[in-house]
Amino acid sequence: MIFILCIIITIYFLAIGALIYGFTKVNSFDYLGLKPKTKFSIVVPFRNEAENLPILLDSFSNLNYPNDLFEVILVDDASDFRFKINDFKFQISLIDNIRVSNSPKKDAISTAILSANNDWIITTDADCVVNKNWLSALDNYIQLYDVSMISGAVTYNCEDSFLHHFQQLDLASLQGATISSFGLKNGFLCNGANFAYTKSFFQELNGFEGNNTIASGDDVFLLQKAIARFPEKVHYLKSENTIVITKPLNDWKSLFYQRVRWASKTGSYQSSFGKGLGLIVLGGNIGFLCIIYYLLFWDGNFYVMVSLLSAKLIVDFFLIHRTNDFLKSKTHFYVISSLLYPIFSVSVALYSLFGQYEWKGRRF
Repeated sequence: MIFILCIIITIYFLAIGALIYGFTKVNSFDYLGLKPKTKFSIVVPFRNEAENLPILLDSFSNLNYPNDLFEVILVDDASDFRFKINDFKFQISLIDNIRVSNSPKKDAISTAILSANNDWIITTDADCVVNKNWLSALDNYIQLYDVSMISGAVTYNCEDSFLHHFQQLDLASLQGATISSFGLKNGFLCNGANFAYTKSFFQELNGFEGNNTIASGDDVFLLQKAIARFPEKVHYLKSENTIVITKPLNDWKSLFYQRVRWASKTGSYQSSFGKGLGLIVLGGNIGFLCIIYYLLFWDGNFYVMVSLLSAKLIVDFFLIHRTNDFLKSKTHFYVISSLLYPIFSVSVALYSLFGQYEWKGRRF
């Protein structure tokens, strides 16, 4: 048993170490010197977001970008109450979602793309706030590089609560893996709250065809399909100017269901790298729990178990710390979160195989 744990943690340590290396291979980009040129259509699918949408739209109003070079398309996915649009200096439209699949969000994006006036599509979420230079940085990058799809960073606006910082630690690990995978030339993750691609590229990929029976995954499945066919056209934009800030959840049940929704699509990944890394991370978390159990209930090999435990905590810390440093987020409650996270992560993975989850008042 000890030998198996040593192998599991060693593989995990090497995998996370490779991610740390991959993170350093993605160069930062913060150039804003070019004259604005690119026209964008910002797509925001939403359901019952009357509280959050005004904040997002206000951040659009503060964008350091010409109003005539972008439009906003709000897609209402059967909200209980009709959202009222106020007057804005930029072009904004509100349309209803046309449901044709098992995925409301994919349908909403496809519906919006049909009416989009511009070739570059950007998706974000209603509970987000964007940086004032968001579009400027994207535009400069597009002008300088031959690219058709761009993945960007997302972080949380955390209050001083353990739950919020636990989510930030989890998100930082995902964002770190996202950035690092691009550095290792095996990009497989992205976040639909900060995801851009051309309409023509979306159509060339046949949109969400092939995975629209899965409720989530409007971002990763499209990304993996794109990388499988046109890897040179898909980039990660590592820029502080394009970091999108979103809200953490305020209760453990909602967090659990959200992570189950995210985990439920892992088995359908097109990326073998993503599947393999997912199995290694799951194995590392199970190994971590076995080590804790061994320390509590078995005698002997204490120093070996503590060494394995320390190795995992240390390599995780370096990836998370590096990621949070880029995201301008702080790592609080790291030790206690790291002890709780393997239990949470393994529970989510197991439940995602058999259980249902709630999302936007619906069960999937």
